[in-house]
Amino acid sequence: MMEFNDDDMKITKLELASSNLKALLQNSEIMGIYLQNMDKRLNLLQQTVTTTSKTVAPLQSLAMATKALDTRINRAVSPALILLDKFKLAEFLQSKLLNISDKFTAKTSHEKRLKRLIKALYEMEVDAMRYEGLLDDALLSLQDEYESILQQLTHRNIEVDAQKKENETEGEPAEIPHLGSELEIEVLRRISEALERNDCLDICIDIFVKVRYRRAAKALMRLNPEYLRTYAPEEIDEMEWENLELAITHWIQHFELAVRTIFVSEKRLCNQVLTKIMDGEIWVECFVKIADKIMAVFFRFGEGVARSSKEPQKLFKLLDMLDSLEQLKNEFSEIFEGDAGVDICLRLRELEKLLIHASSKVFWEFGLEIEGNQDGFPPPQDGSVPKLVRYAVNYLKYLAADKYSLSMANILRTEQIWKSGYLSKPETDENLLKDAISNVMEALERNIELKKSRYKDKVLPYIFSMNTYWYIYMRTRQTELGKLLGDQWLRKKYKTTAEESAYMYVKQAWGTIVRLLDTEDLKNNEAMGALVRVKMEAFMKALNDNLQRHRSSYNIPDADLRDQIREATLKSVVPTYASFLNLYSSYLPVSSYFPQNSVQDMLAQVFGNAQVVSEKLPNRRRDSRDLSGGRNSGSVEGSYDNKAPLRRSNNRNM
Repeated sequence: MMEFNDDDMKITKLELASSNLKALLQNSEIMGIYLQNMDKRLNLLQQTVTTTSKTVAPLQSLAMATKALDTRINRAVSPALILLDKFKLAEFLQSKLLNISDKFTAKTSHEKRLKRLIKALYEMEVDAMRYEGLLDDALLSLQDEYESILQQLTHRNIEVDAQKKENETEGEPAEIPHLGSELEIEVLRRISEALERNDCLDICIDIFVKVRYRRAAKALMRLNPEYLRTYAPEEIDEMEWENLELAITHWIQHFELAVRTIFVSEKRLCNQVLTKIMDGEIWVECFVKIADKIMAVFFRFGEGVARSSKEPQKLFKLLDMLDSLEQLKNEFSEIFEGDAGVDICLRLRELEKLLIHASSKVFWEFGLEIEGNQDGFPPPQDGSVPKLVRYAVNYLKYLAADKYSLSMANILRTEQIWKSGYLSKPETDENLLKDAISNVMEALERNIELKKSRYKDKVLPYIFSMNTYWYIYMRTRQTELGKLLGDQWLRKKYKTTAEESAYMYVKQAWGTIVRLLDTEDLKNNEAMGALVRVKMEAFMKALNDNLQRHRSSYNIPDADLRDQIREATLKSVVPTYASFLNLYSSYLPVSSYFPQNSVQDMLAQVFGNAQVVSEKLPNRRRDSRDLSGGRNSGSVEGSYDNKAPLRRSNNRNM
């Protein structure tokens, strides 16, 4: 065998590689020729395509436009089909509603009409429609039905309710009437929801508010509240007091009736009909719109009264108004709850503030008028009790009674807090009222003393003082006013003063006459007889003049006081006269004097004793023992006390 070495193998591989390279070069040369030919064909094809593209370009634009139009048509056809279906529903509903309306006559029952109407609403699904085009007529028919049903829901027997308000027991719950049957409420609710879903919510609300406001206002107008037309302060000042007093009484009754009856019913109706509209957010606002204008009229009158002139007699009607608002406060807050009722609640609080200020001012100005004696009248010519005192005492008695004392004390406390701040510590209500009334009583006392000083007659000031202070004491004791001021205070202020005035009256009116019969200068007097006659003549003249003045110029109207004054006068005059006659009647002619019993009877008569006494002198002389009641007349004299005080009566309370 032949052996191959490494060099031979390498040569063989090189020869083989060389052969392959030659073949590859030959193939590459052939491929280059092909590529050149292909390049020529590609150039030719490119020229052909460019020419073709220019020809086809308009066709491409047309295709794109056609496709866009097709898309638009597809978009329009689908809603159009739905709209056509709705048109058919609307046309059918309109036809059905019109047919229902044509079939009903004036005698057709309201309930039957409602049942047919609500069946049509359920069948035709009005709430799925839209307010467009031909649907207008169908929805307008619903709106007409809506307004018609609302118009028929009236507040019946409102006059009877008002009469019950006057006579009902305080705290007795009032029955709230319903507006509409269950069927009527259901129909109204369905129509409301249908109108809302068809973009008619504003129309629905407008109809509801307009109709219900008119119905509520018309119900109140049946009570004839003509006084509400007068609300300016100057107009109120021109009203006669009796008319204004009646107007305020009616205002209180009508205000309460509006809040507790009419508005409660209207609020419930709003809730029943509109509660599902806008998730229950709209019905409260609708109710407030219904009530707002009516409440504004009531507020204007109340504010006008509070701002009018501050005559004393207005105080009790102002307190009545405040008490009414206080009783209604909780119910008022519940009825006008939430943001919608904020303005109405604020106006109520403003009215309360005005009434509190007005009440306080009326009371204090009443005291100032008494202090300044602004009644303009002189003191009574006969010494009787002046009208101002009678009015003031009765006024304060009325104020201190249970009906008004708490309200007045609350006003005084509120005013003090407003002036001193809420952190201040006002006195108790009782002390506040007691101090306030005591100030007025002291002003009245100064007024009495001022009038007393105007008398020119020496006796009249004491008669006037006695009458007036006794009147105050007797009219005040054993009353709420007396309990408030205290019995000890009353006795010290008025009873004691009346007794002192009575003592001074007896001393001034009768003491000077009694002193004419003084016997001190008759002792050991040689001219005793003449001097006795002079004394008796002077006494009889003074007695006659005094009796005449009492009949014509002096007046003690209180019977109990008059009895006590008669007793004190008899004790002052009769014993001295009887003693003088016992001692010196022998020096006197019969025609120069009256018998003792005649003098006693004349004095009794002048103070209102019913016994009729002849003032003529007797025709025959009587024994001195008959005139004086015997020689033991000292016992008679000893039975009289010239300084006997007035006794407190247990059976008279004027």
